[in-house]
Amino acid sequence: MPQLSQIGEIYASQLFWLAIVFALIYFGIGKAMVPKIERTMEDRSARIAGDIAAAETARDAARASDEAYQAGLEAARAEALRVTASAKAQASAASEAAAKAAAAADEARIATAMQAIDARTGEAMAEIETAVVDSVEAIVTRLSGVQVDRATIERNVKAALTHG
Repeated sequence: MPQLSQIGEIYASQLFWLAIVFALIYFGIGKAMVPKIERTMEDRSARIAGDIAAAETARDAARASDEAYQAGLEAARAEALRVTASAKAQASAASEAAAKAAAAADEARIATAMQAIDARTGEAMAEIETAVVDSVEAIVTRLSGVQVDRATIERNVKAALTHG
């Protein structure tokens, strides 16, 4: 084969050009592109580290803000409980005072009603006594025909009504 027979003649020149091309590629990539890639990677690593540090700072700030919020919330709850307890105490005192006033008013009305009942009972008993005395006097006069002293009838009727 003729292609293989020329290898000996052109072998040295191909190795020479191969070495030159590899050297150009090595120095081109190694000296020109690798430093740019390394700089890009270092910049990217620095940016990532900065972003992580900023995120940690923001997280710490958020945590501090949350703790302050929770403390404020707890203080507000405590204040609300204090105000509620105070309002309950005031409402309880007001309702107790109103209940006592209502009870006193009821007791006064009951006392007035009892006095009125006692007065009416006394009046009714006096009317009953008068009616009984008149009836006894009329009955005795009709049945026996004797006129009895009204004071004696009143005394006997009063004694009978008192002792039942």
